[in-house]
Amino acid sequence: MSDVVILFSGQGAQKVGMGKDFHEASETARSMVARADEALGFALSEVMFEGPEEELTRTSRCQPALFLHGLMALALLRERVPSLNPVAAAGLSLGEFTAHAAAGTFSVEDGLRLVMRRGAFMEEACEATEGAMAAMISKDEEAVAALAEECGVDVANYNAPGQIVISGPAAGIDQAVEAAKGKGIRRAIKLNVAGAYHSRLMQSAQDQLAAELARQSMATPTIPVVCNFAAREVSGEAEIRETLEKQVTGSVRWTQSVQRLREMGHSTFVELGPGKVLAGLLAKIDKDAVVHSVEDLESLEAAVGALG
Repeated sequence: MSDVVILFSGQGAQKVGMGKDFHEASETARSMVARADEALGFALSEVMFEGPEEELTRTSRCQPALFLHGLMALALLRERVPSLNPVAAAGLSLGEFTAHAAAGTFSVEDGLRLVMRRGAFMEEACEATEGAMAAMISKDEEAVAALAEECGVDVANYNAPGQIVISGPAAGIDQAVEAAKGKGIRRAIKLNVAGAYHSRLMQSAQDQLAAELARQSMATPTIPVVCNFAAREVSGEAEIRETLEKQVTGSVRWTQSVQRLREMGHSTFVELGPGKVLAGLLAKIDKDAVVHSVEDLESLEAAVGALG
């Protein structure tokens, strides 16, 4: 039996054409796409397969697109590897919702509607504020956190050792980028993003998402889901709601989440989503971890060969 941890991509991994070959090759994928388009009330599949890129990049579009793509990739892998045994799940930011859907916390349709609204709330928060983000390349996490505090911004992501992202008001981010060298931070790179995700500027989005989550019924996940906010497994309905809500303004503790999964005894991971971003981060977090990435038919067949 192939025991694996399933990991799902976050915003930024999307690309035009994602899932198109799955759709062309698989009746299962076609059925999932049809159900998704119906649940959302618009042709998400058209945006995924044909673009244009500006439309797919919109937060309210790329979040459901990545959610659907990740679950399609998992469904096709399960069909081809009947012995596949997911033993835990996690996802980067948006991907945490996909992980919960994969674990049965809520249905695919409910999850799609949740992430579309989450994306729309975040889009509105971006438009209402002047926010920015920057990547800090430094082994000294404390120095980065101190600089963020000094400049009135937040630590958004602990992506991998030496790779931390800060987020907040544009003026504070500019100040932090300017001051980074003097604080012993090797490199500071301003990111090309629509706003300040995972920062206090997303509070309005968090409040609106909290109201949506309160209305959403949740089941106990069938496998452990490690949350971004606390980097540990969550199970109770109240705890799941709270961690999904707090993730909007809170830090994504991806390094710590992967370390927690390794502590649980897991060493084989399957990344489901475009771009192999998570595989790159895992290689930096734990060089002994084995990762198979599934983003299209070619990589699906490679994963089937390795896991089947």
